Amino acid sequence: MRIVSGLPRHVACVMDGNGRWAAQRSLPRTAGHEAAEASVIDIIDAAHSAGITWLSLYAFSTENWRRPAGEIDILMRLVRRAIRKHAPALYARGVRCRFLGMSDPRIPPPLVQDITDLMALTSENRQMTLTVAFDHGGRRDIVEATRSLIRAAVPAEQITEATFARHLPYPDTPDVDLVIRTSGEQRISNFMLWQVAYAEWVFPQVLWPDFRATHLWECLDAYRWRQRRFGDVRRSTTITGDEPR
Repeated sequence: MRIVSGLPRHVACVMDGNGRWAAQRSLPRTAGHEAAEASVIDIIDAAHSAGITWLSLYAFSTENWRRPAGEIDILMRLVRRAIRKHAPALYARGVRCRFLGMSDPRIPPPLVQDITDLMALTSENRQMTLTVAFDHGGRRDIVEATRSLIRAAVPAEQITEATFARHLPYPDTPDVDLVIRTSGEQRISNFMLWQVAYAEWVFPQVLWPDFRATHLWECLDAYRWRQRRFGDVRRSTTITGDEPR
């Protein structure tokens, strides 16, 4: 295990560029989704080896339901195949798997069952928590947290940021330290809006199906050289283990 000081605790990836990767090769978009599986596994393994304890991957957004039905159907089948293929290795590596979202009835029941089984299988693992944002929308999470507060009849004057966060899905999830969005696009895309409030962002040009452990380490090294002040000019949290030379 390659553990380096100054690395982020929680890394999140917006896995962007599958369609463009396929188009560059005159292939159907679904070929890009299929090729993305290797990147997912490589990044999980690399993050685990680095000692990163929280990894979140943006796999399917609430807006992605607008895509052609055929593409969605193939994507759902690819996800199911990947879960069944890699579940034993994830369990053996001590990875706890969670899925953020999963509320739309259009998700095929067999896939829901596979996801439920994977989460149950890995629920006691603690070496790394892998959160897959699937049928996820950051705004929806905030709306649902608000509804939860109302149902709990929490008085308005008792609602704080900490109180609100406890009503979000998986409230034990720490804030995201680093967001990596591949393909060069620079958008939040409704991803974990509450948790990324103070995250550092890196936008590598590489498309997700080509993203590998070496690219992840480049992003982690970029993070280590940044200083995080959290809005305070007097506060300087140096990310690196050593001062720049």
